[in-house]
Amino acid sequence: MSTVTVHFVSSDGEQTVTAKASEGDNLLSVAQIHDQPLEGTCEGQMACSTCHVIVDAADFAKLPEASEMEEDMLDLAAGARRTSRLACQIDLAAELDGLTVHMPIESHNMQNI
Repeated sequence: MSTVTVHFVSSDGEQTVTAKASEGDNLLSVAQIHDQPLEGTCEGQMACSTCHVIVDAADFAKLPEASEMEEDMLDLAAGARRTSRLACQIDLAAELDGLTVHMPIESHNMQNI
């Protein structure tokens, strides 16, 4: 199993946290391990949009298409953009090595993590 590098860019663009993960790891879990402000209230059940991230435009096409259910949840996400996704729906694969995601400015982690 190979290592996948993910770059998390803060909502103000001032900080980037680079994380190493394994293929198959879920982006939400990796983000939480690295203290990113993604709540994931529904624990990946697609019943909320608290793990909304904005995928860098250069990386967006590398992702599998979002399901209709994910698109519906993104409609509820504050500040959703064309390259928005739910982190809980992204499983890391070798082709995603170097993935860059931005935290939405509207993101608030109510767990204060």
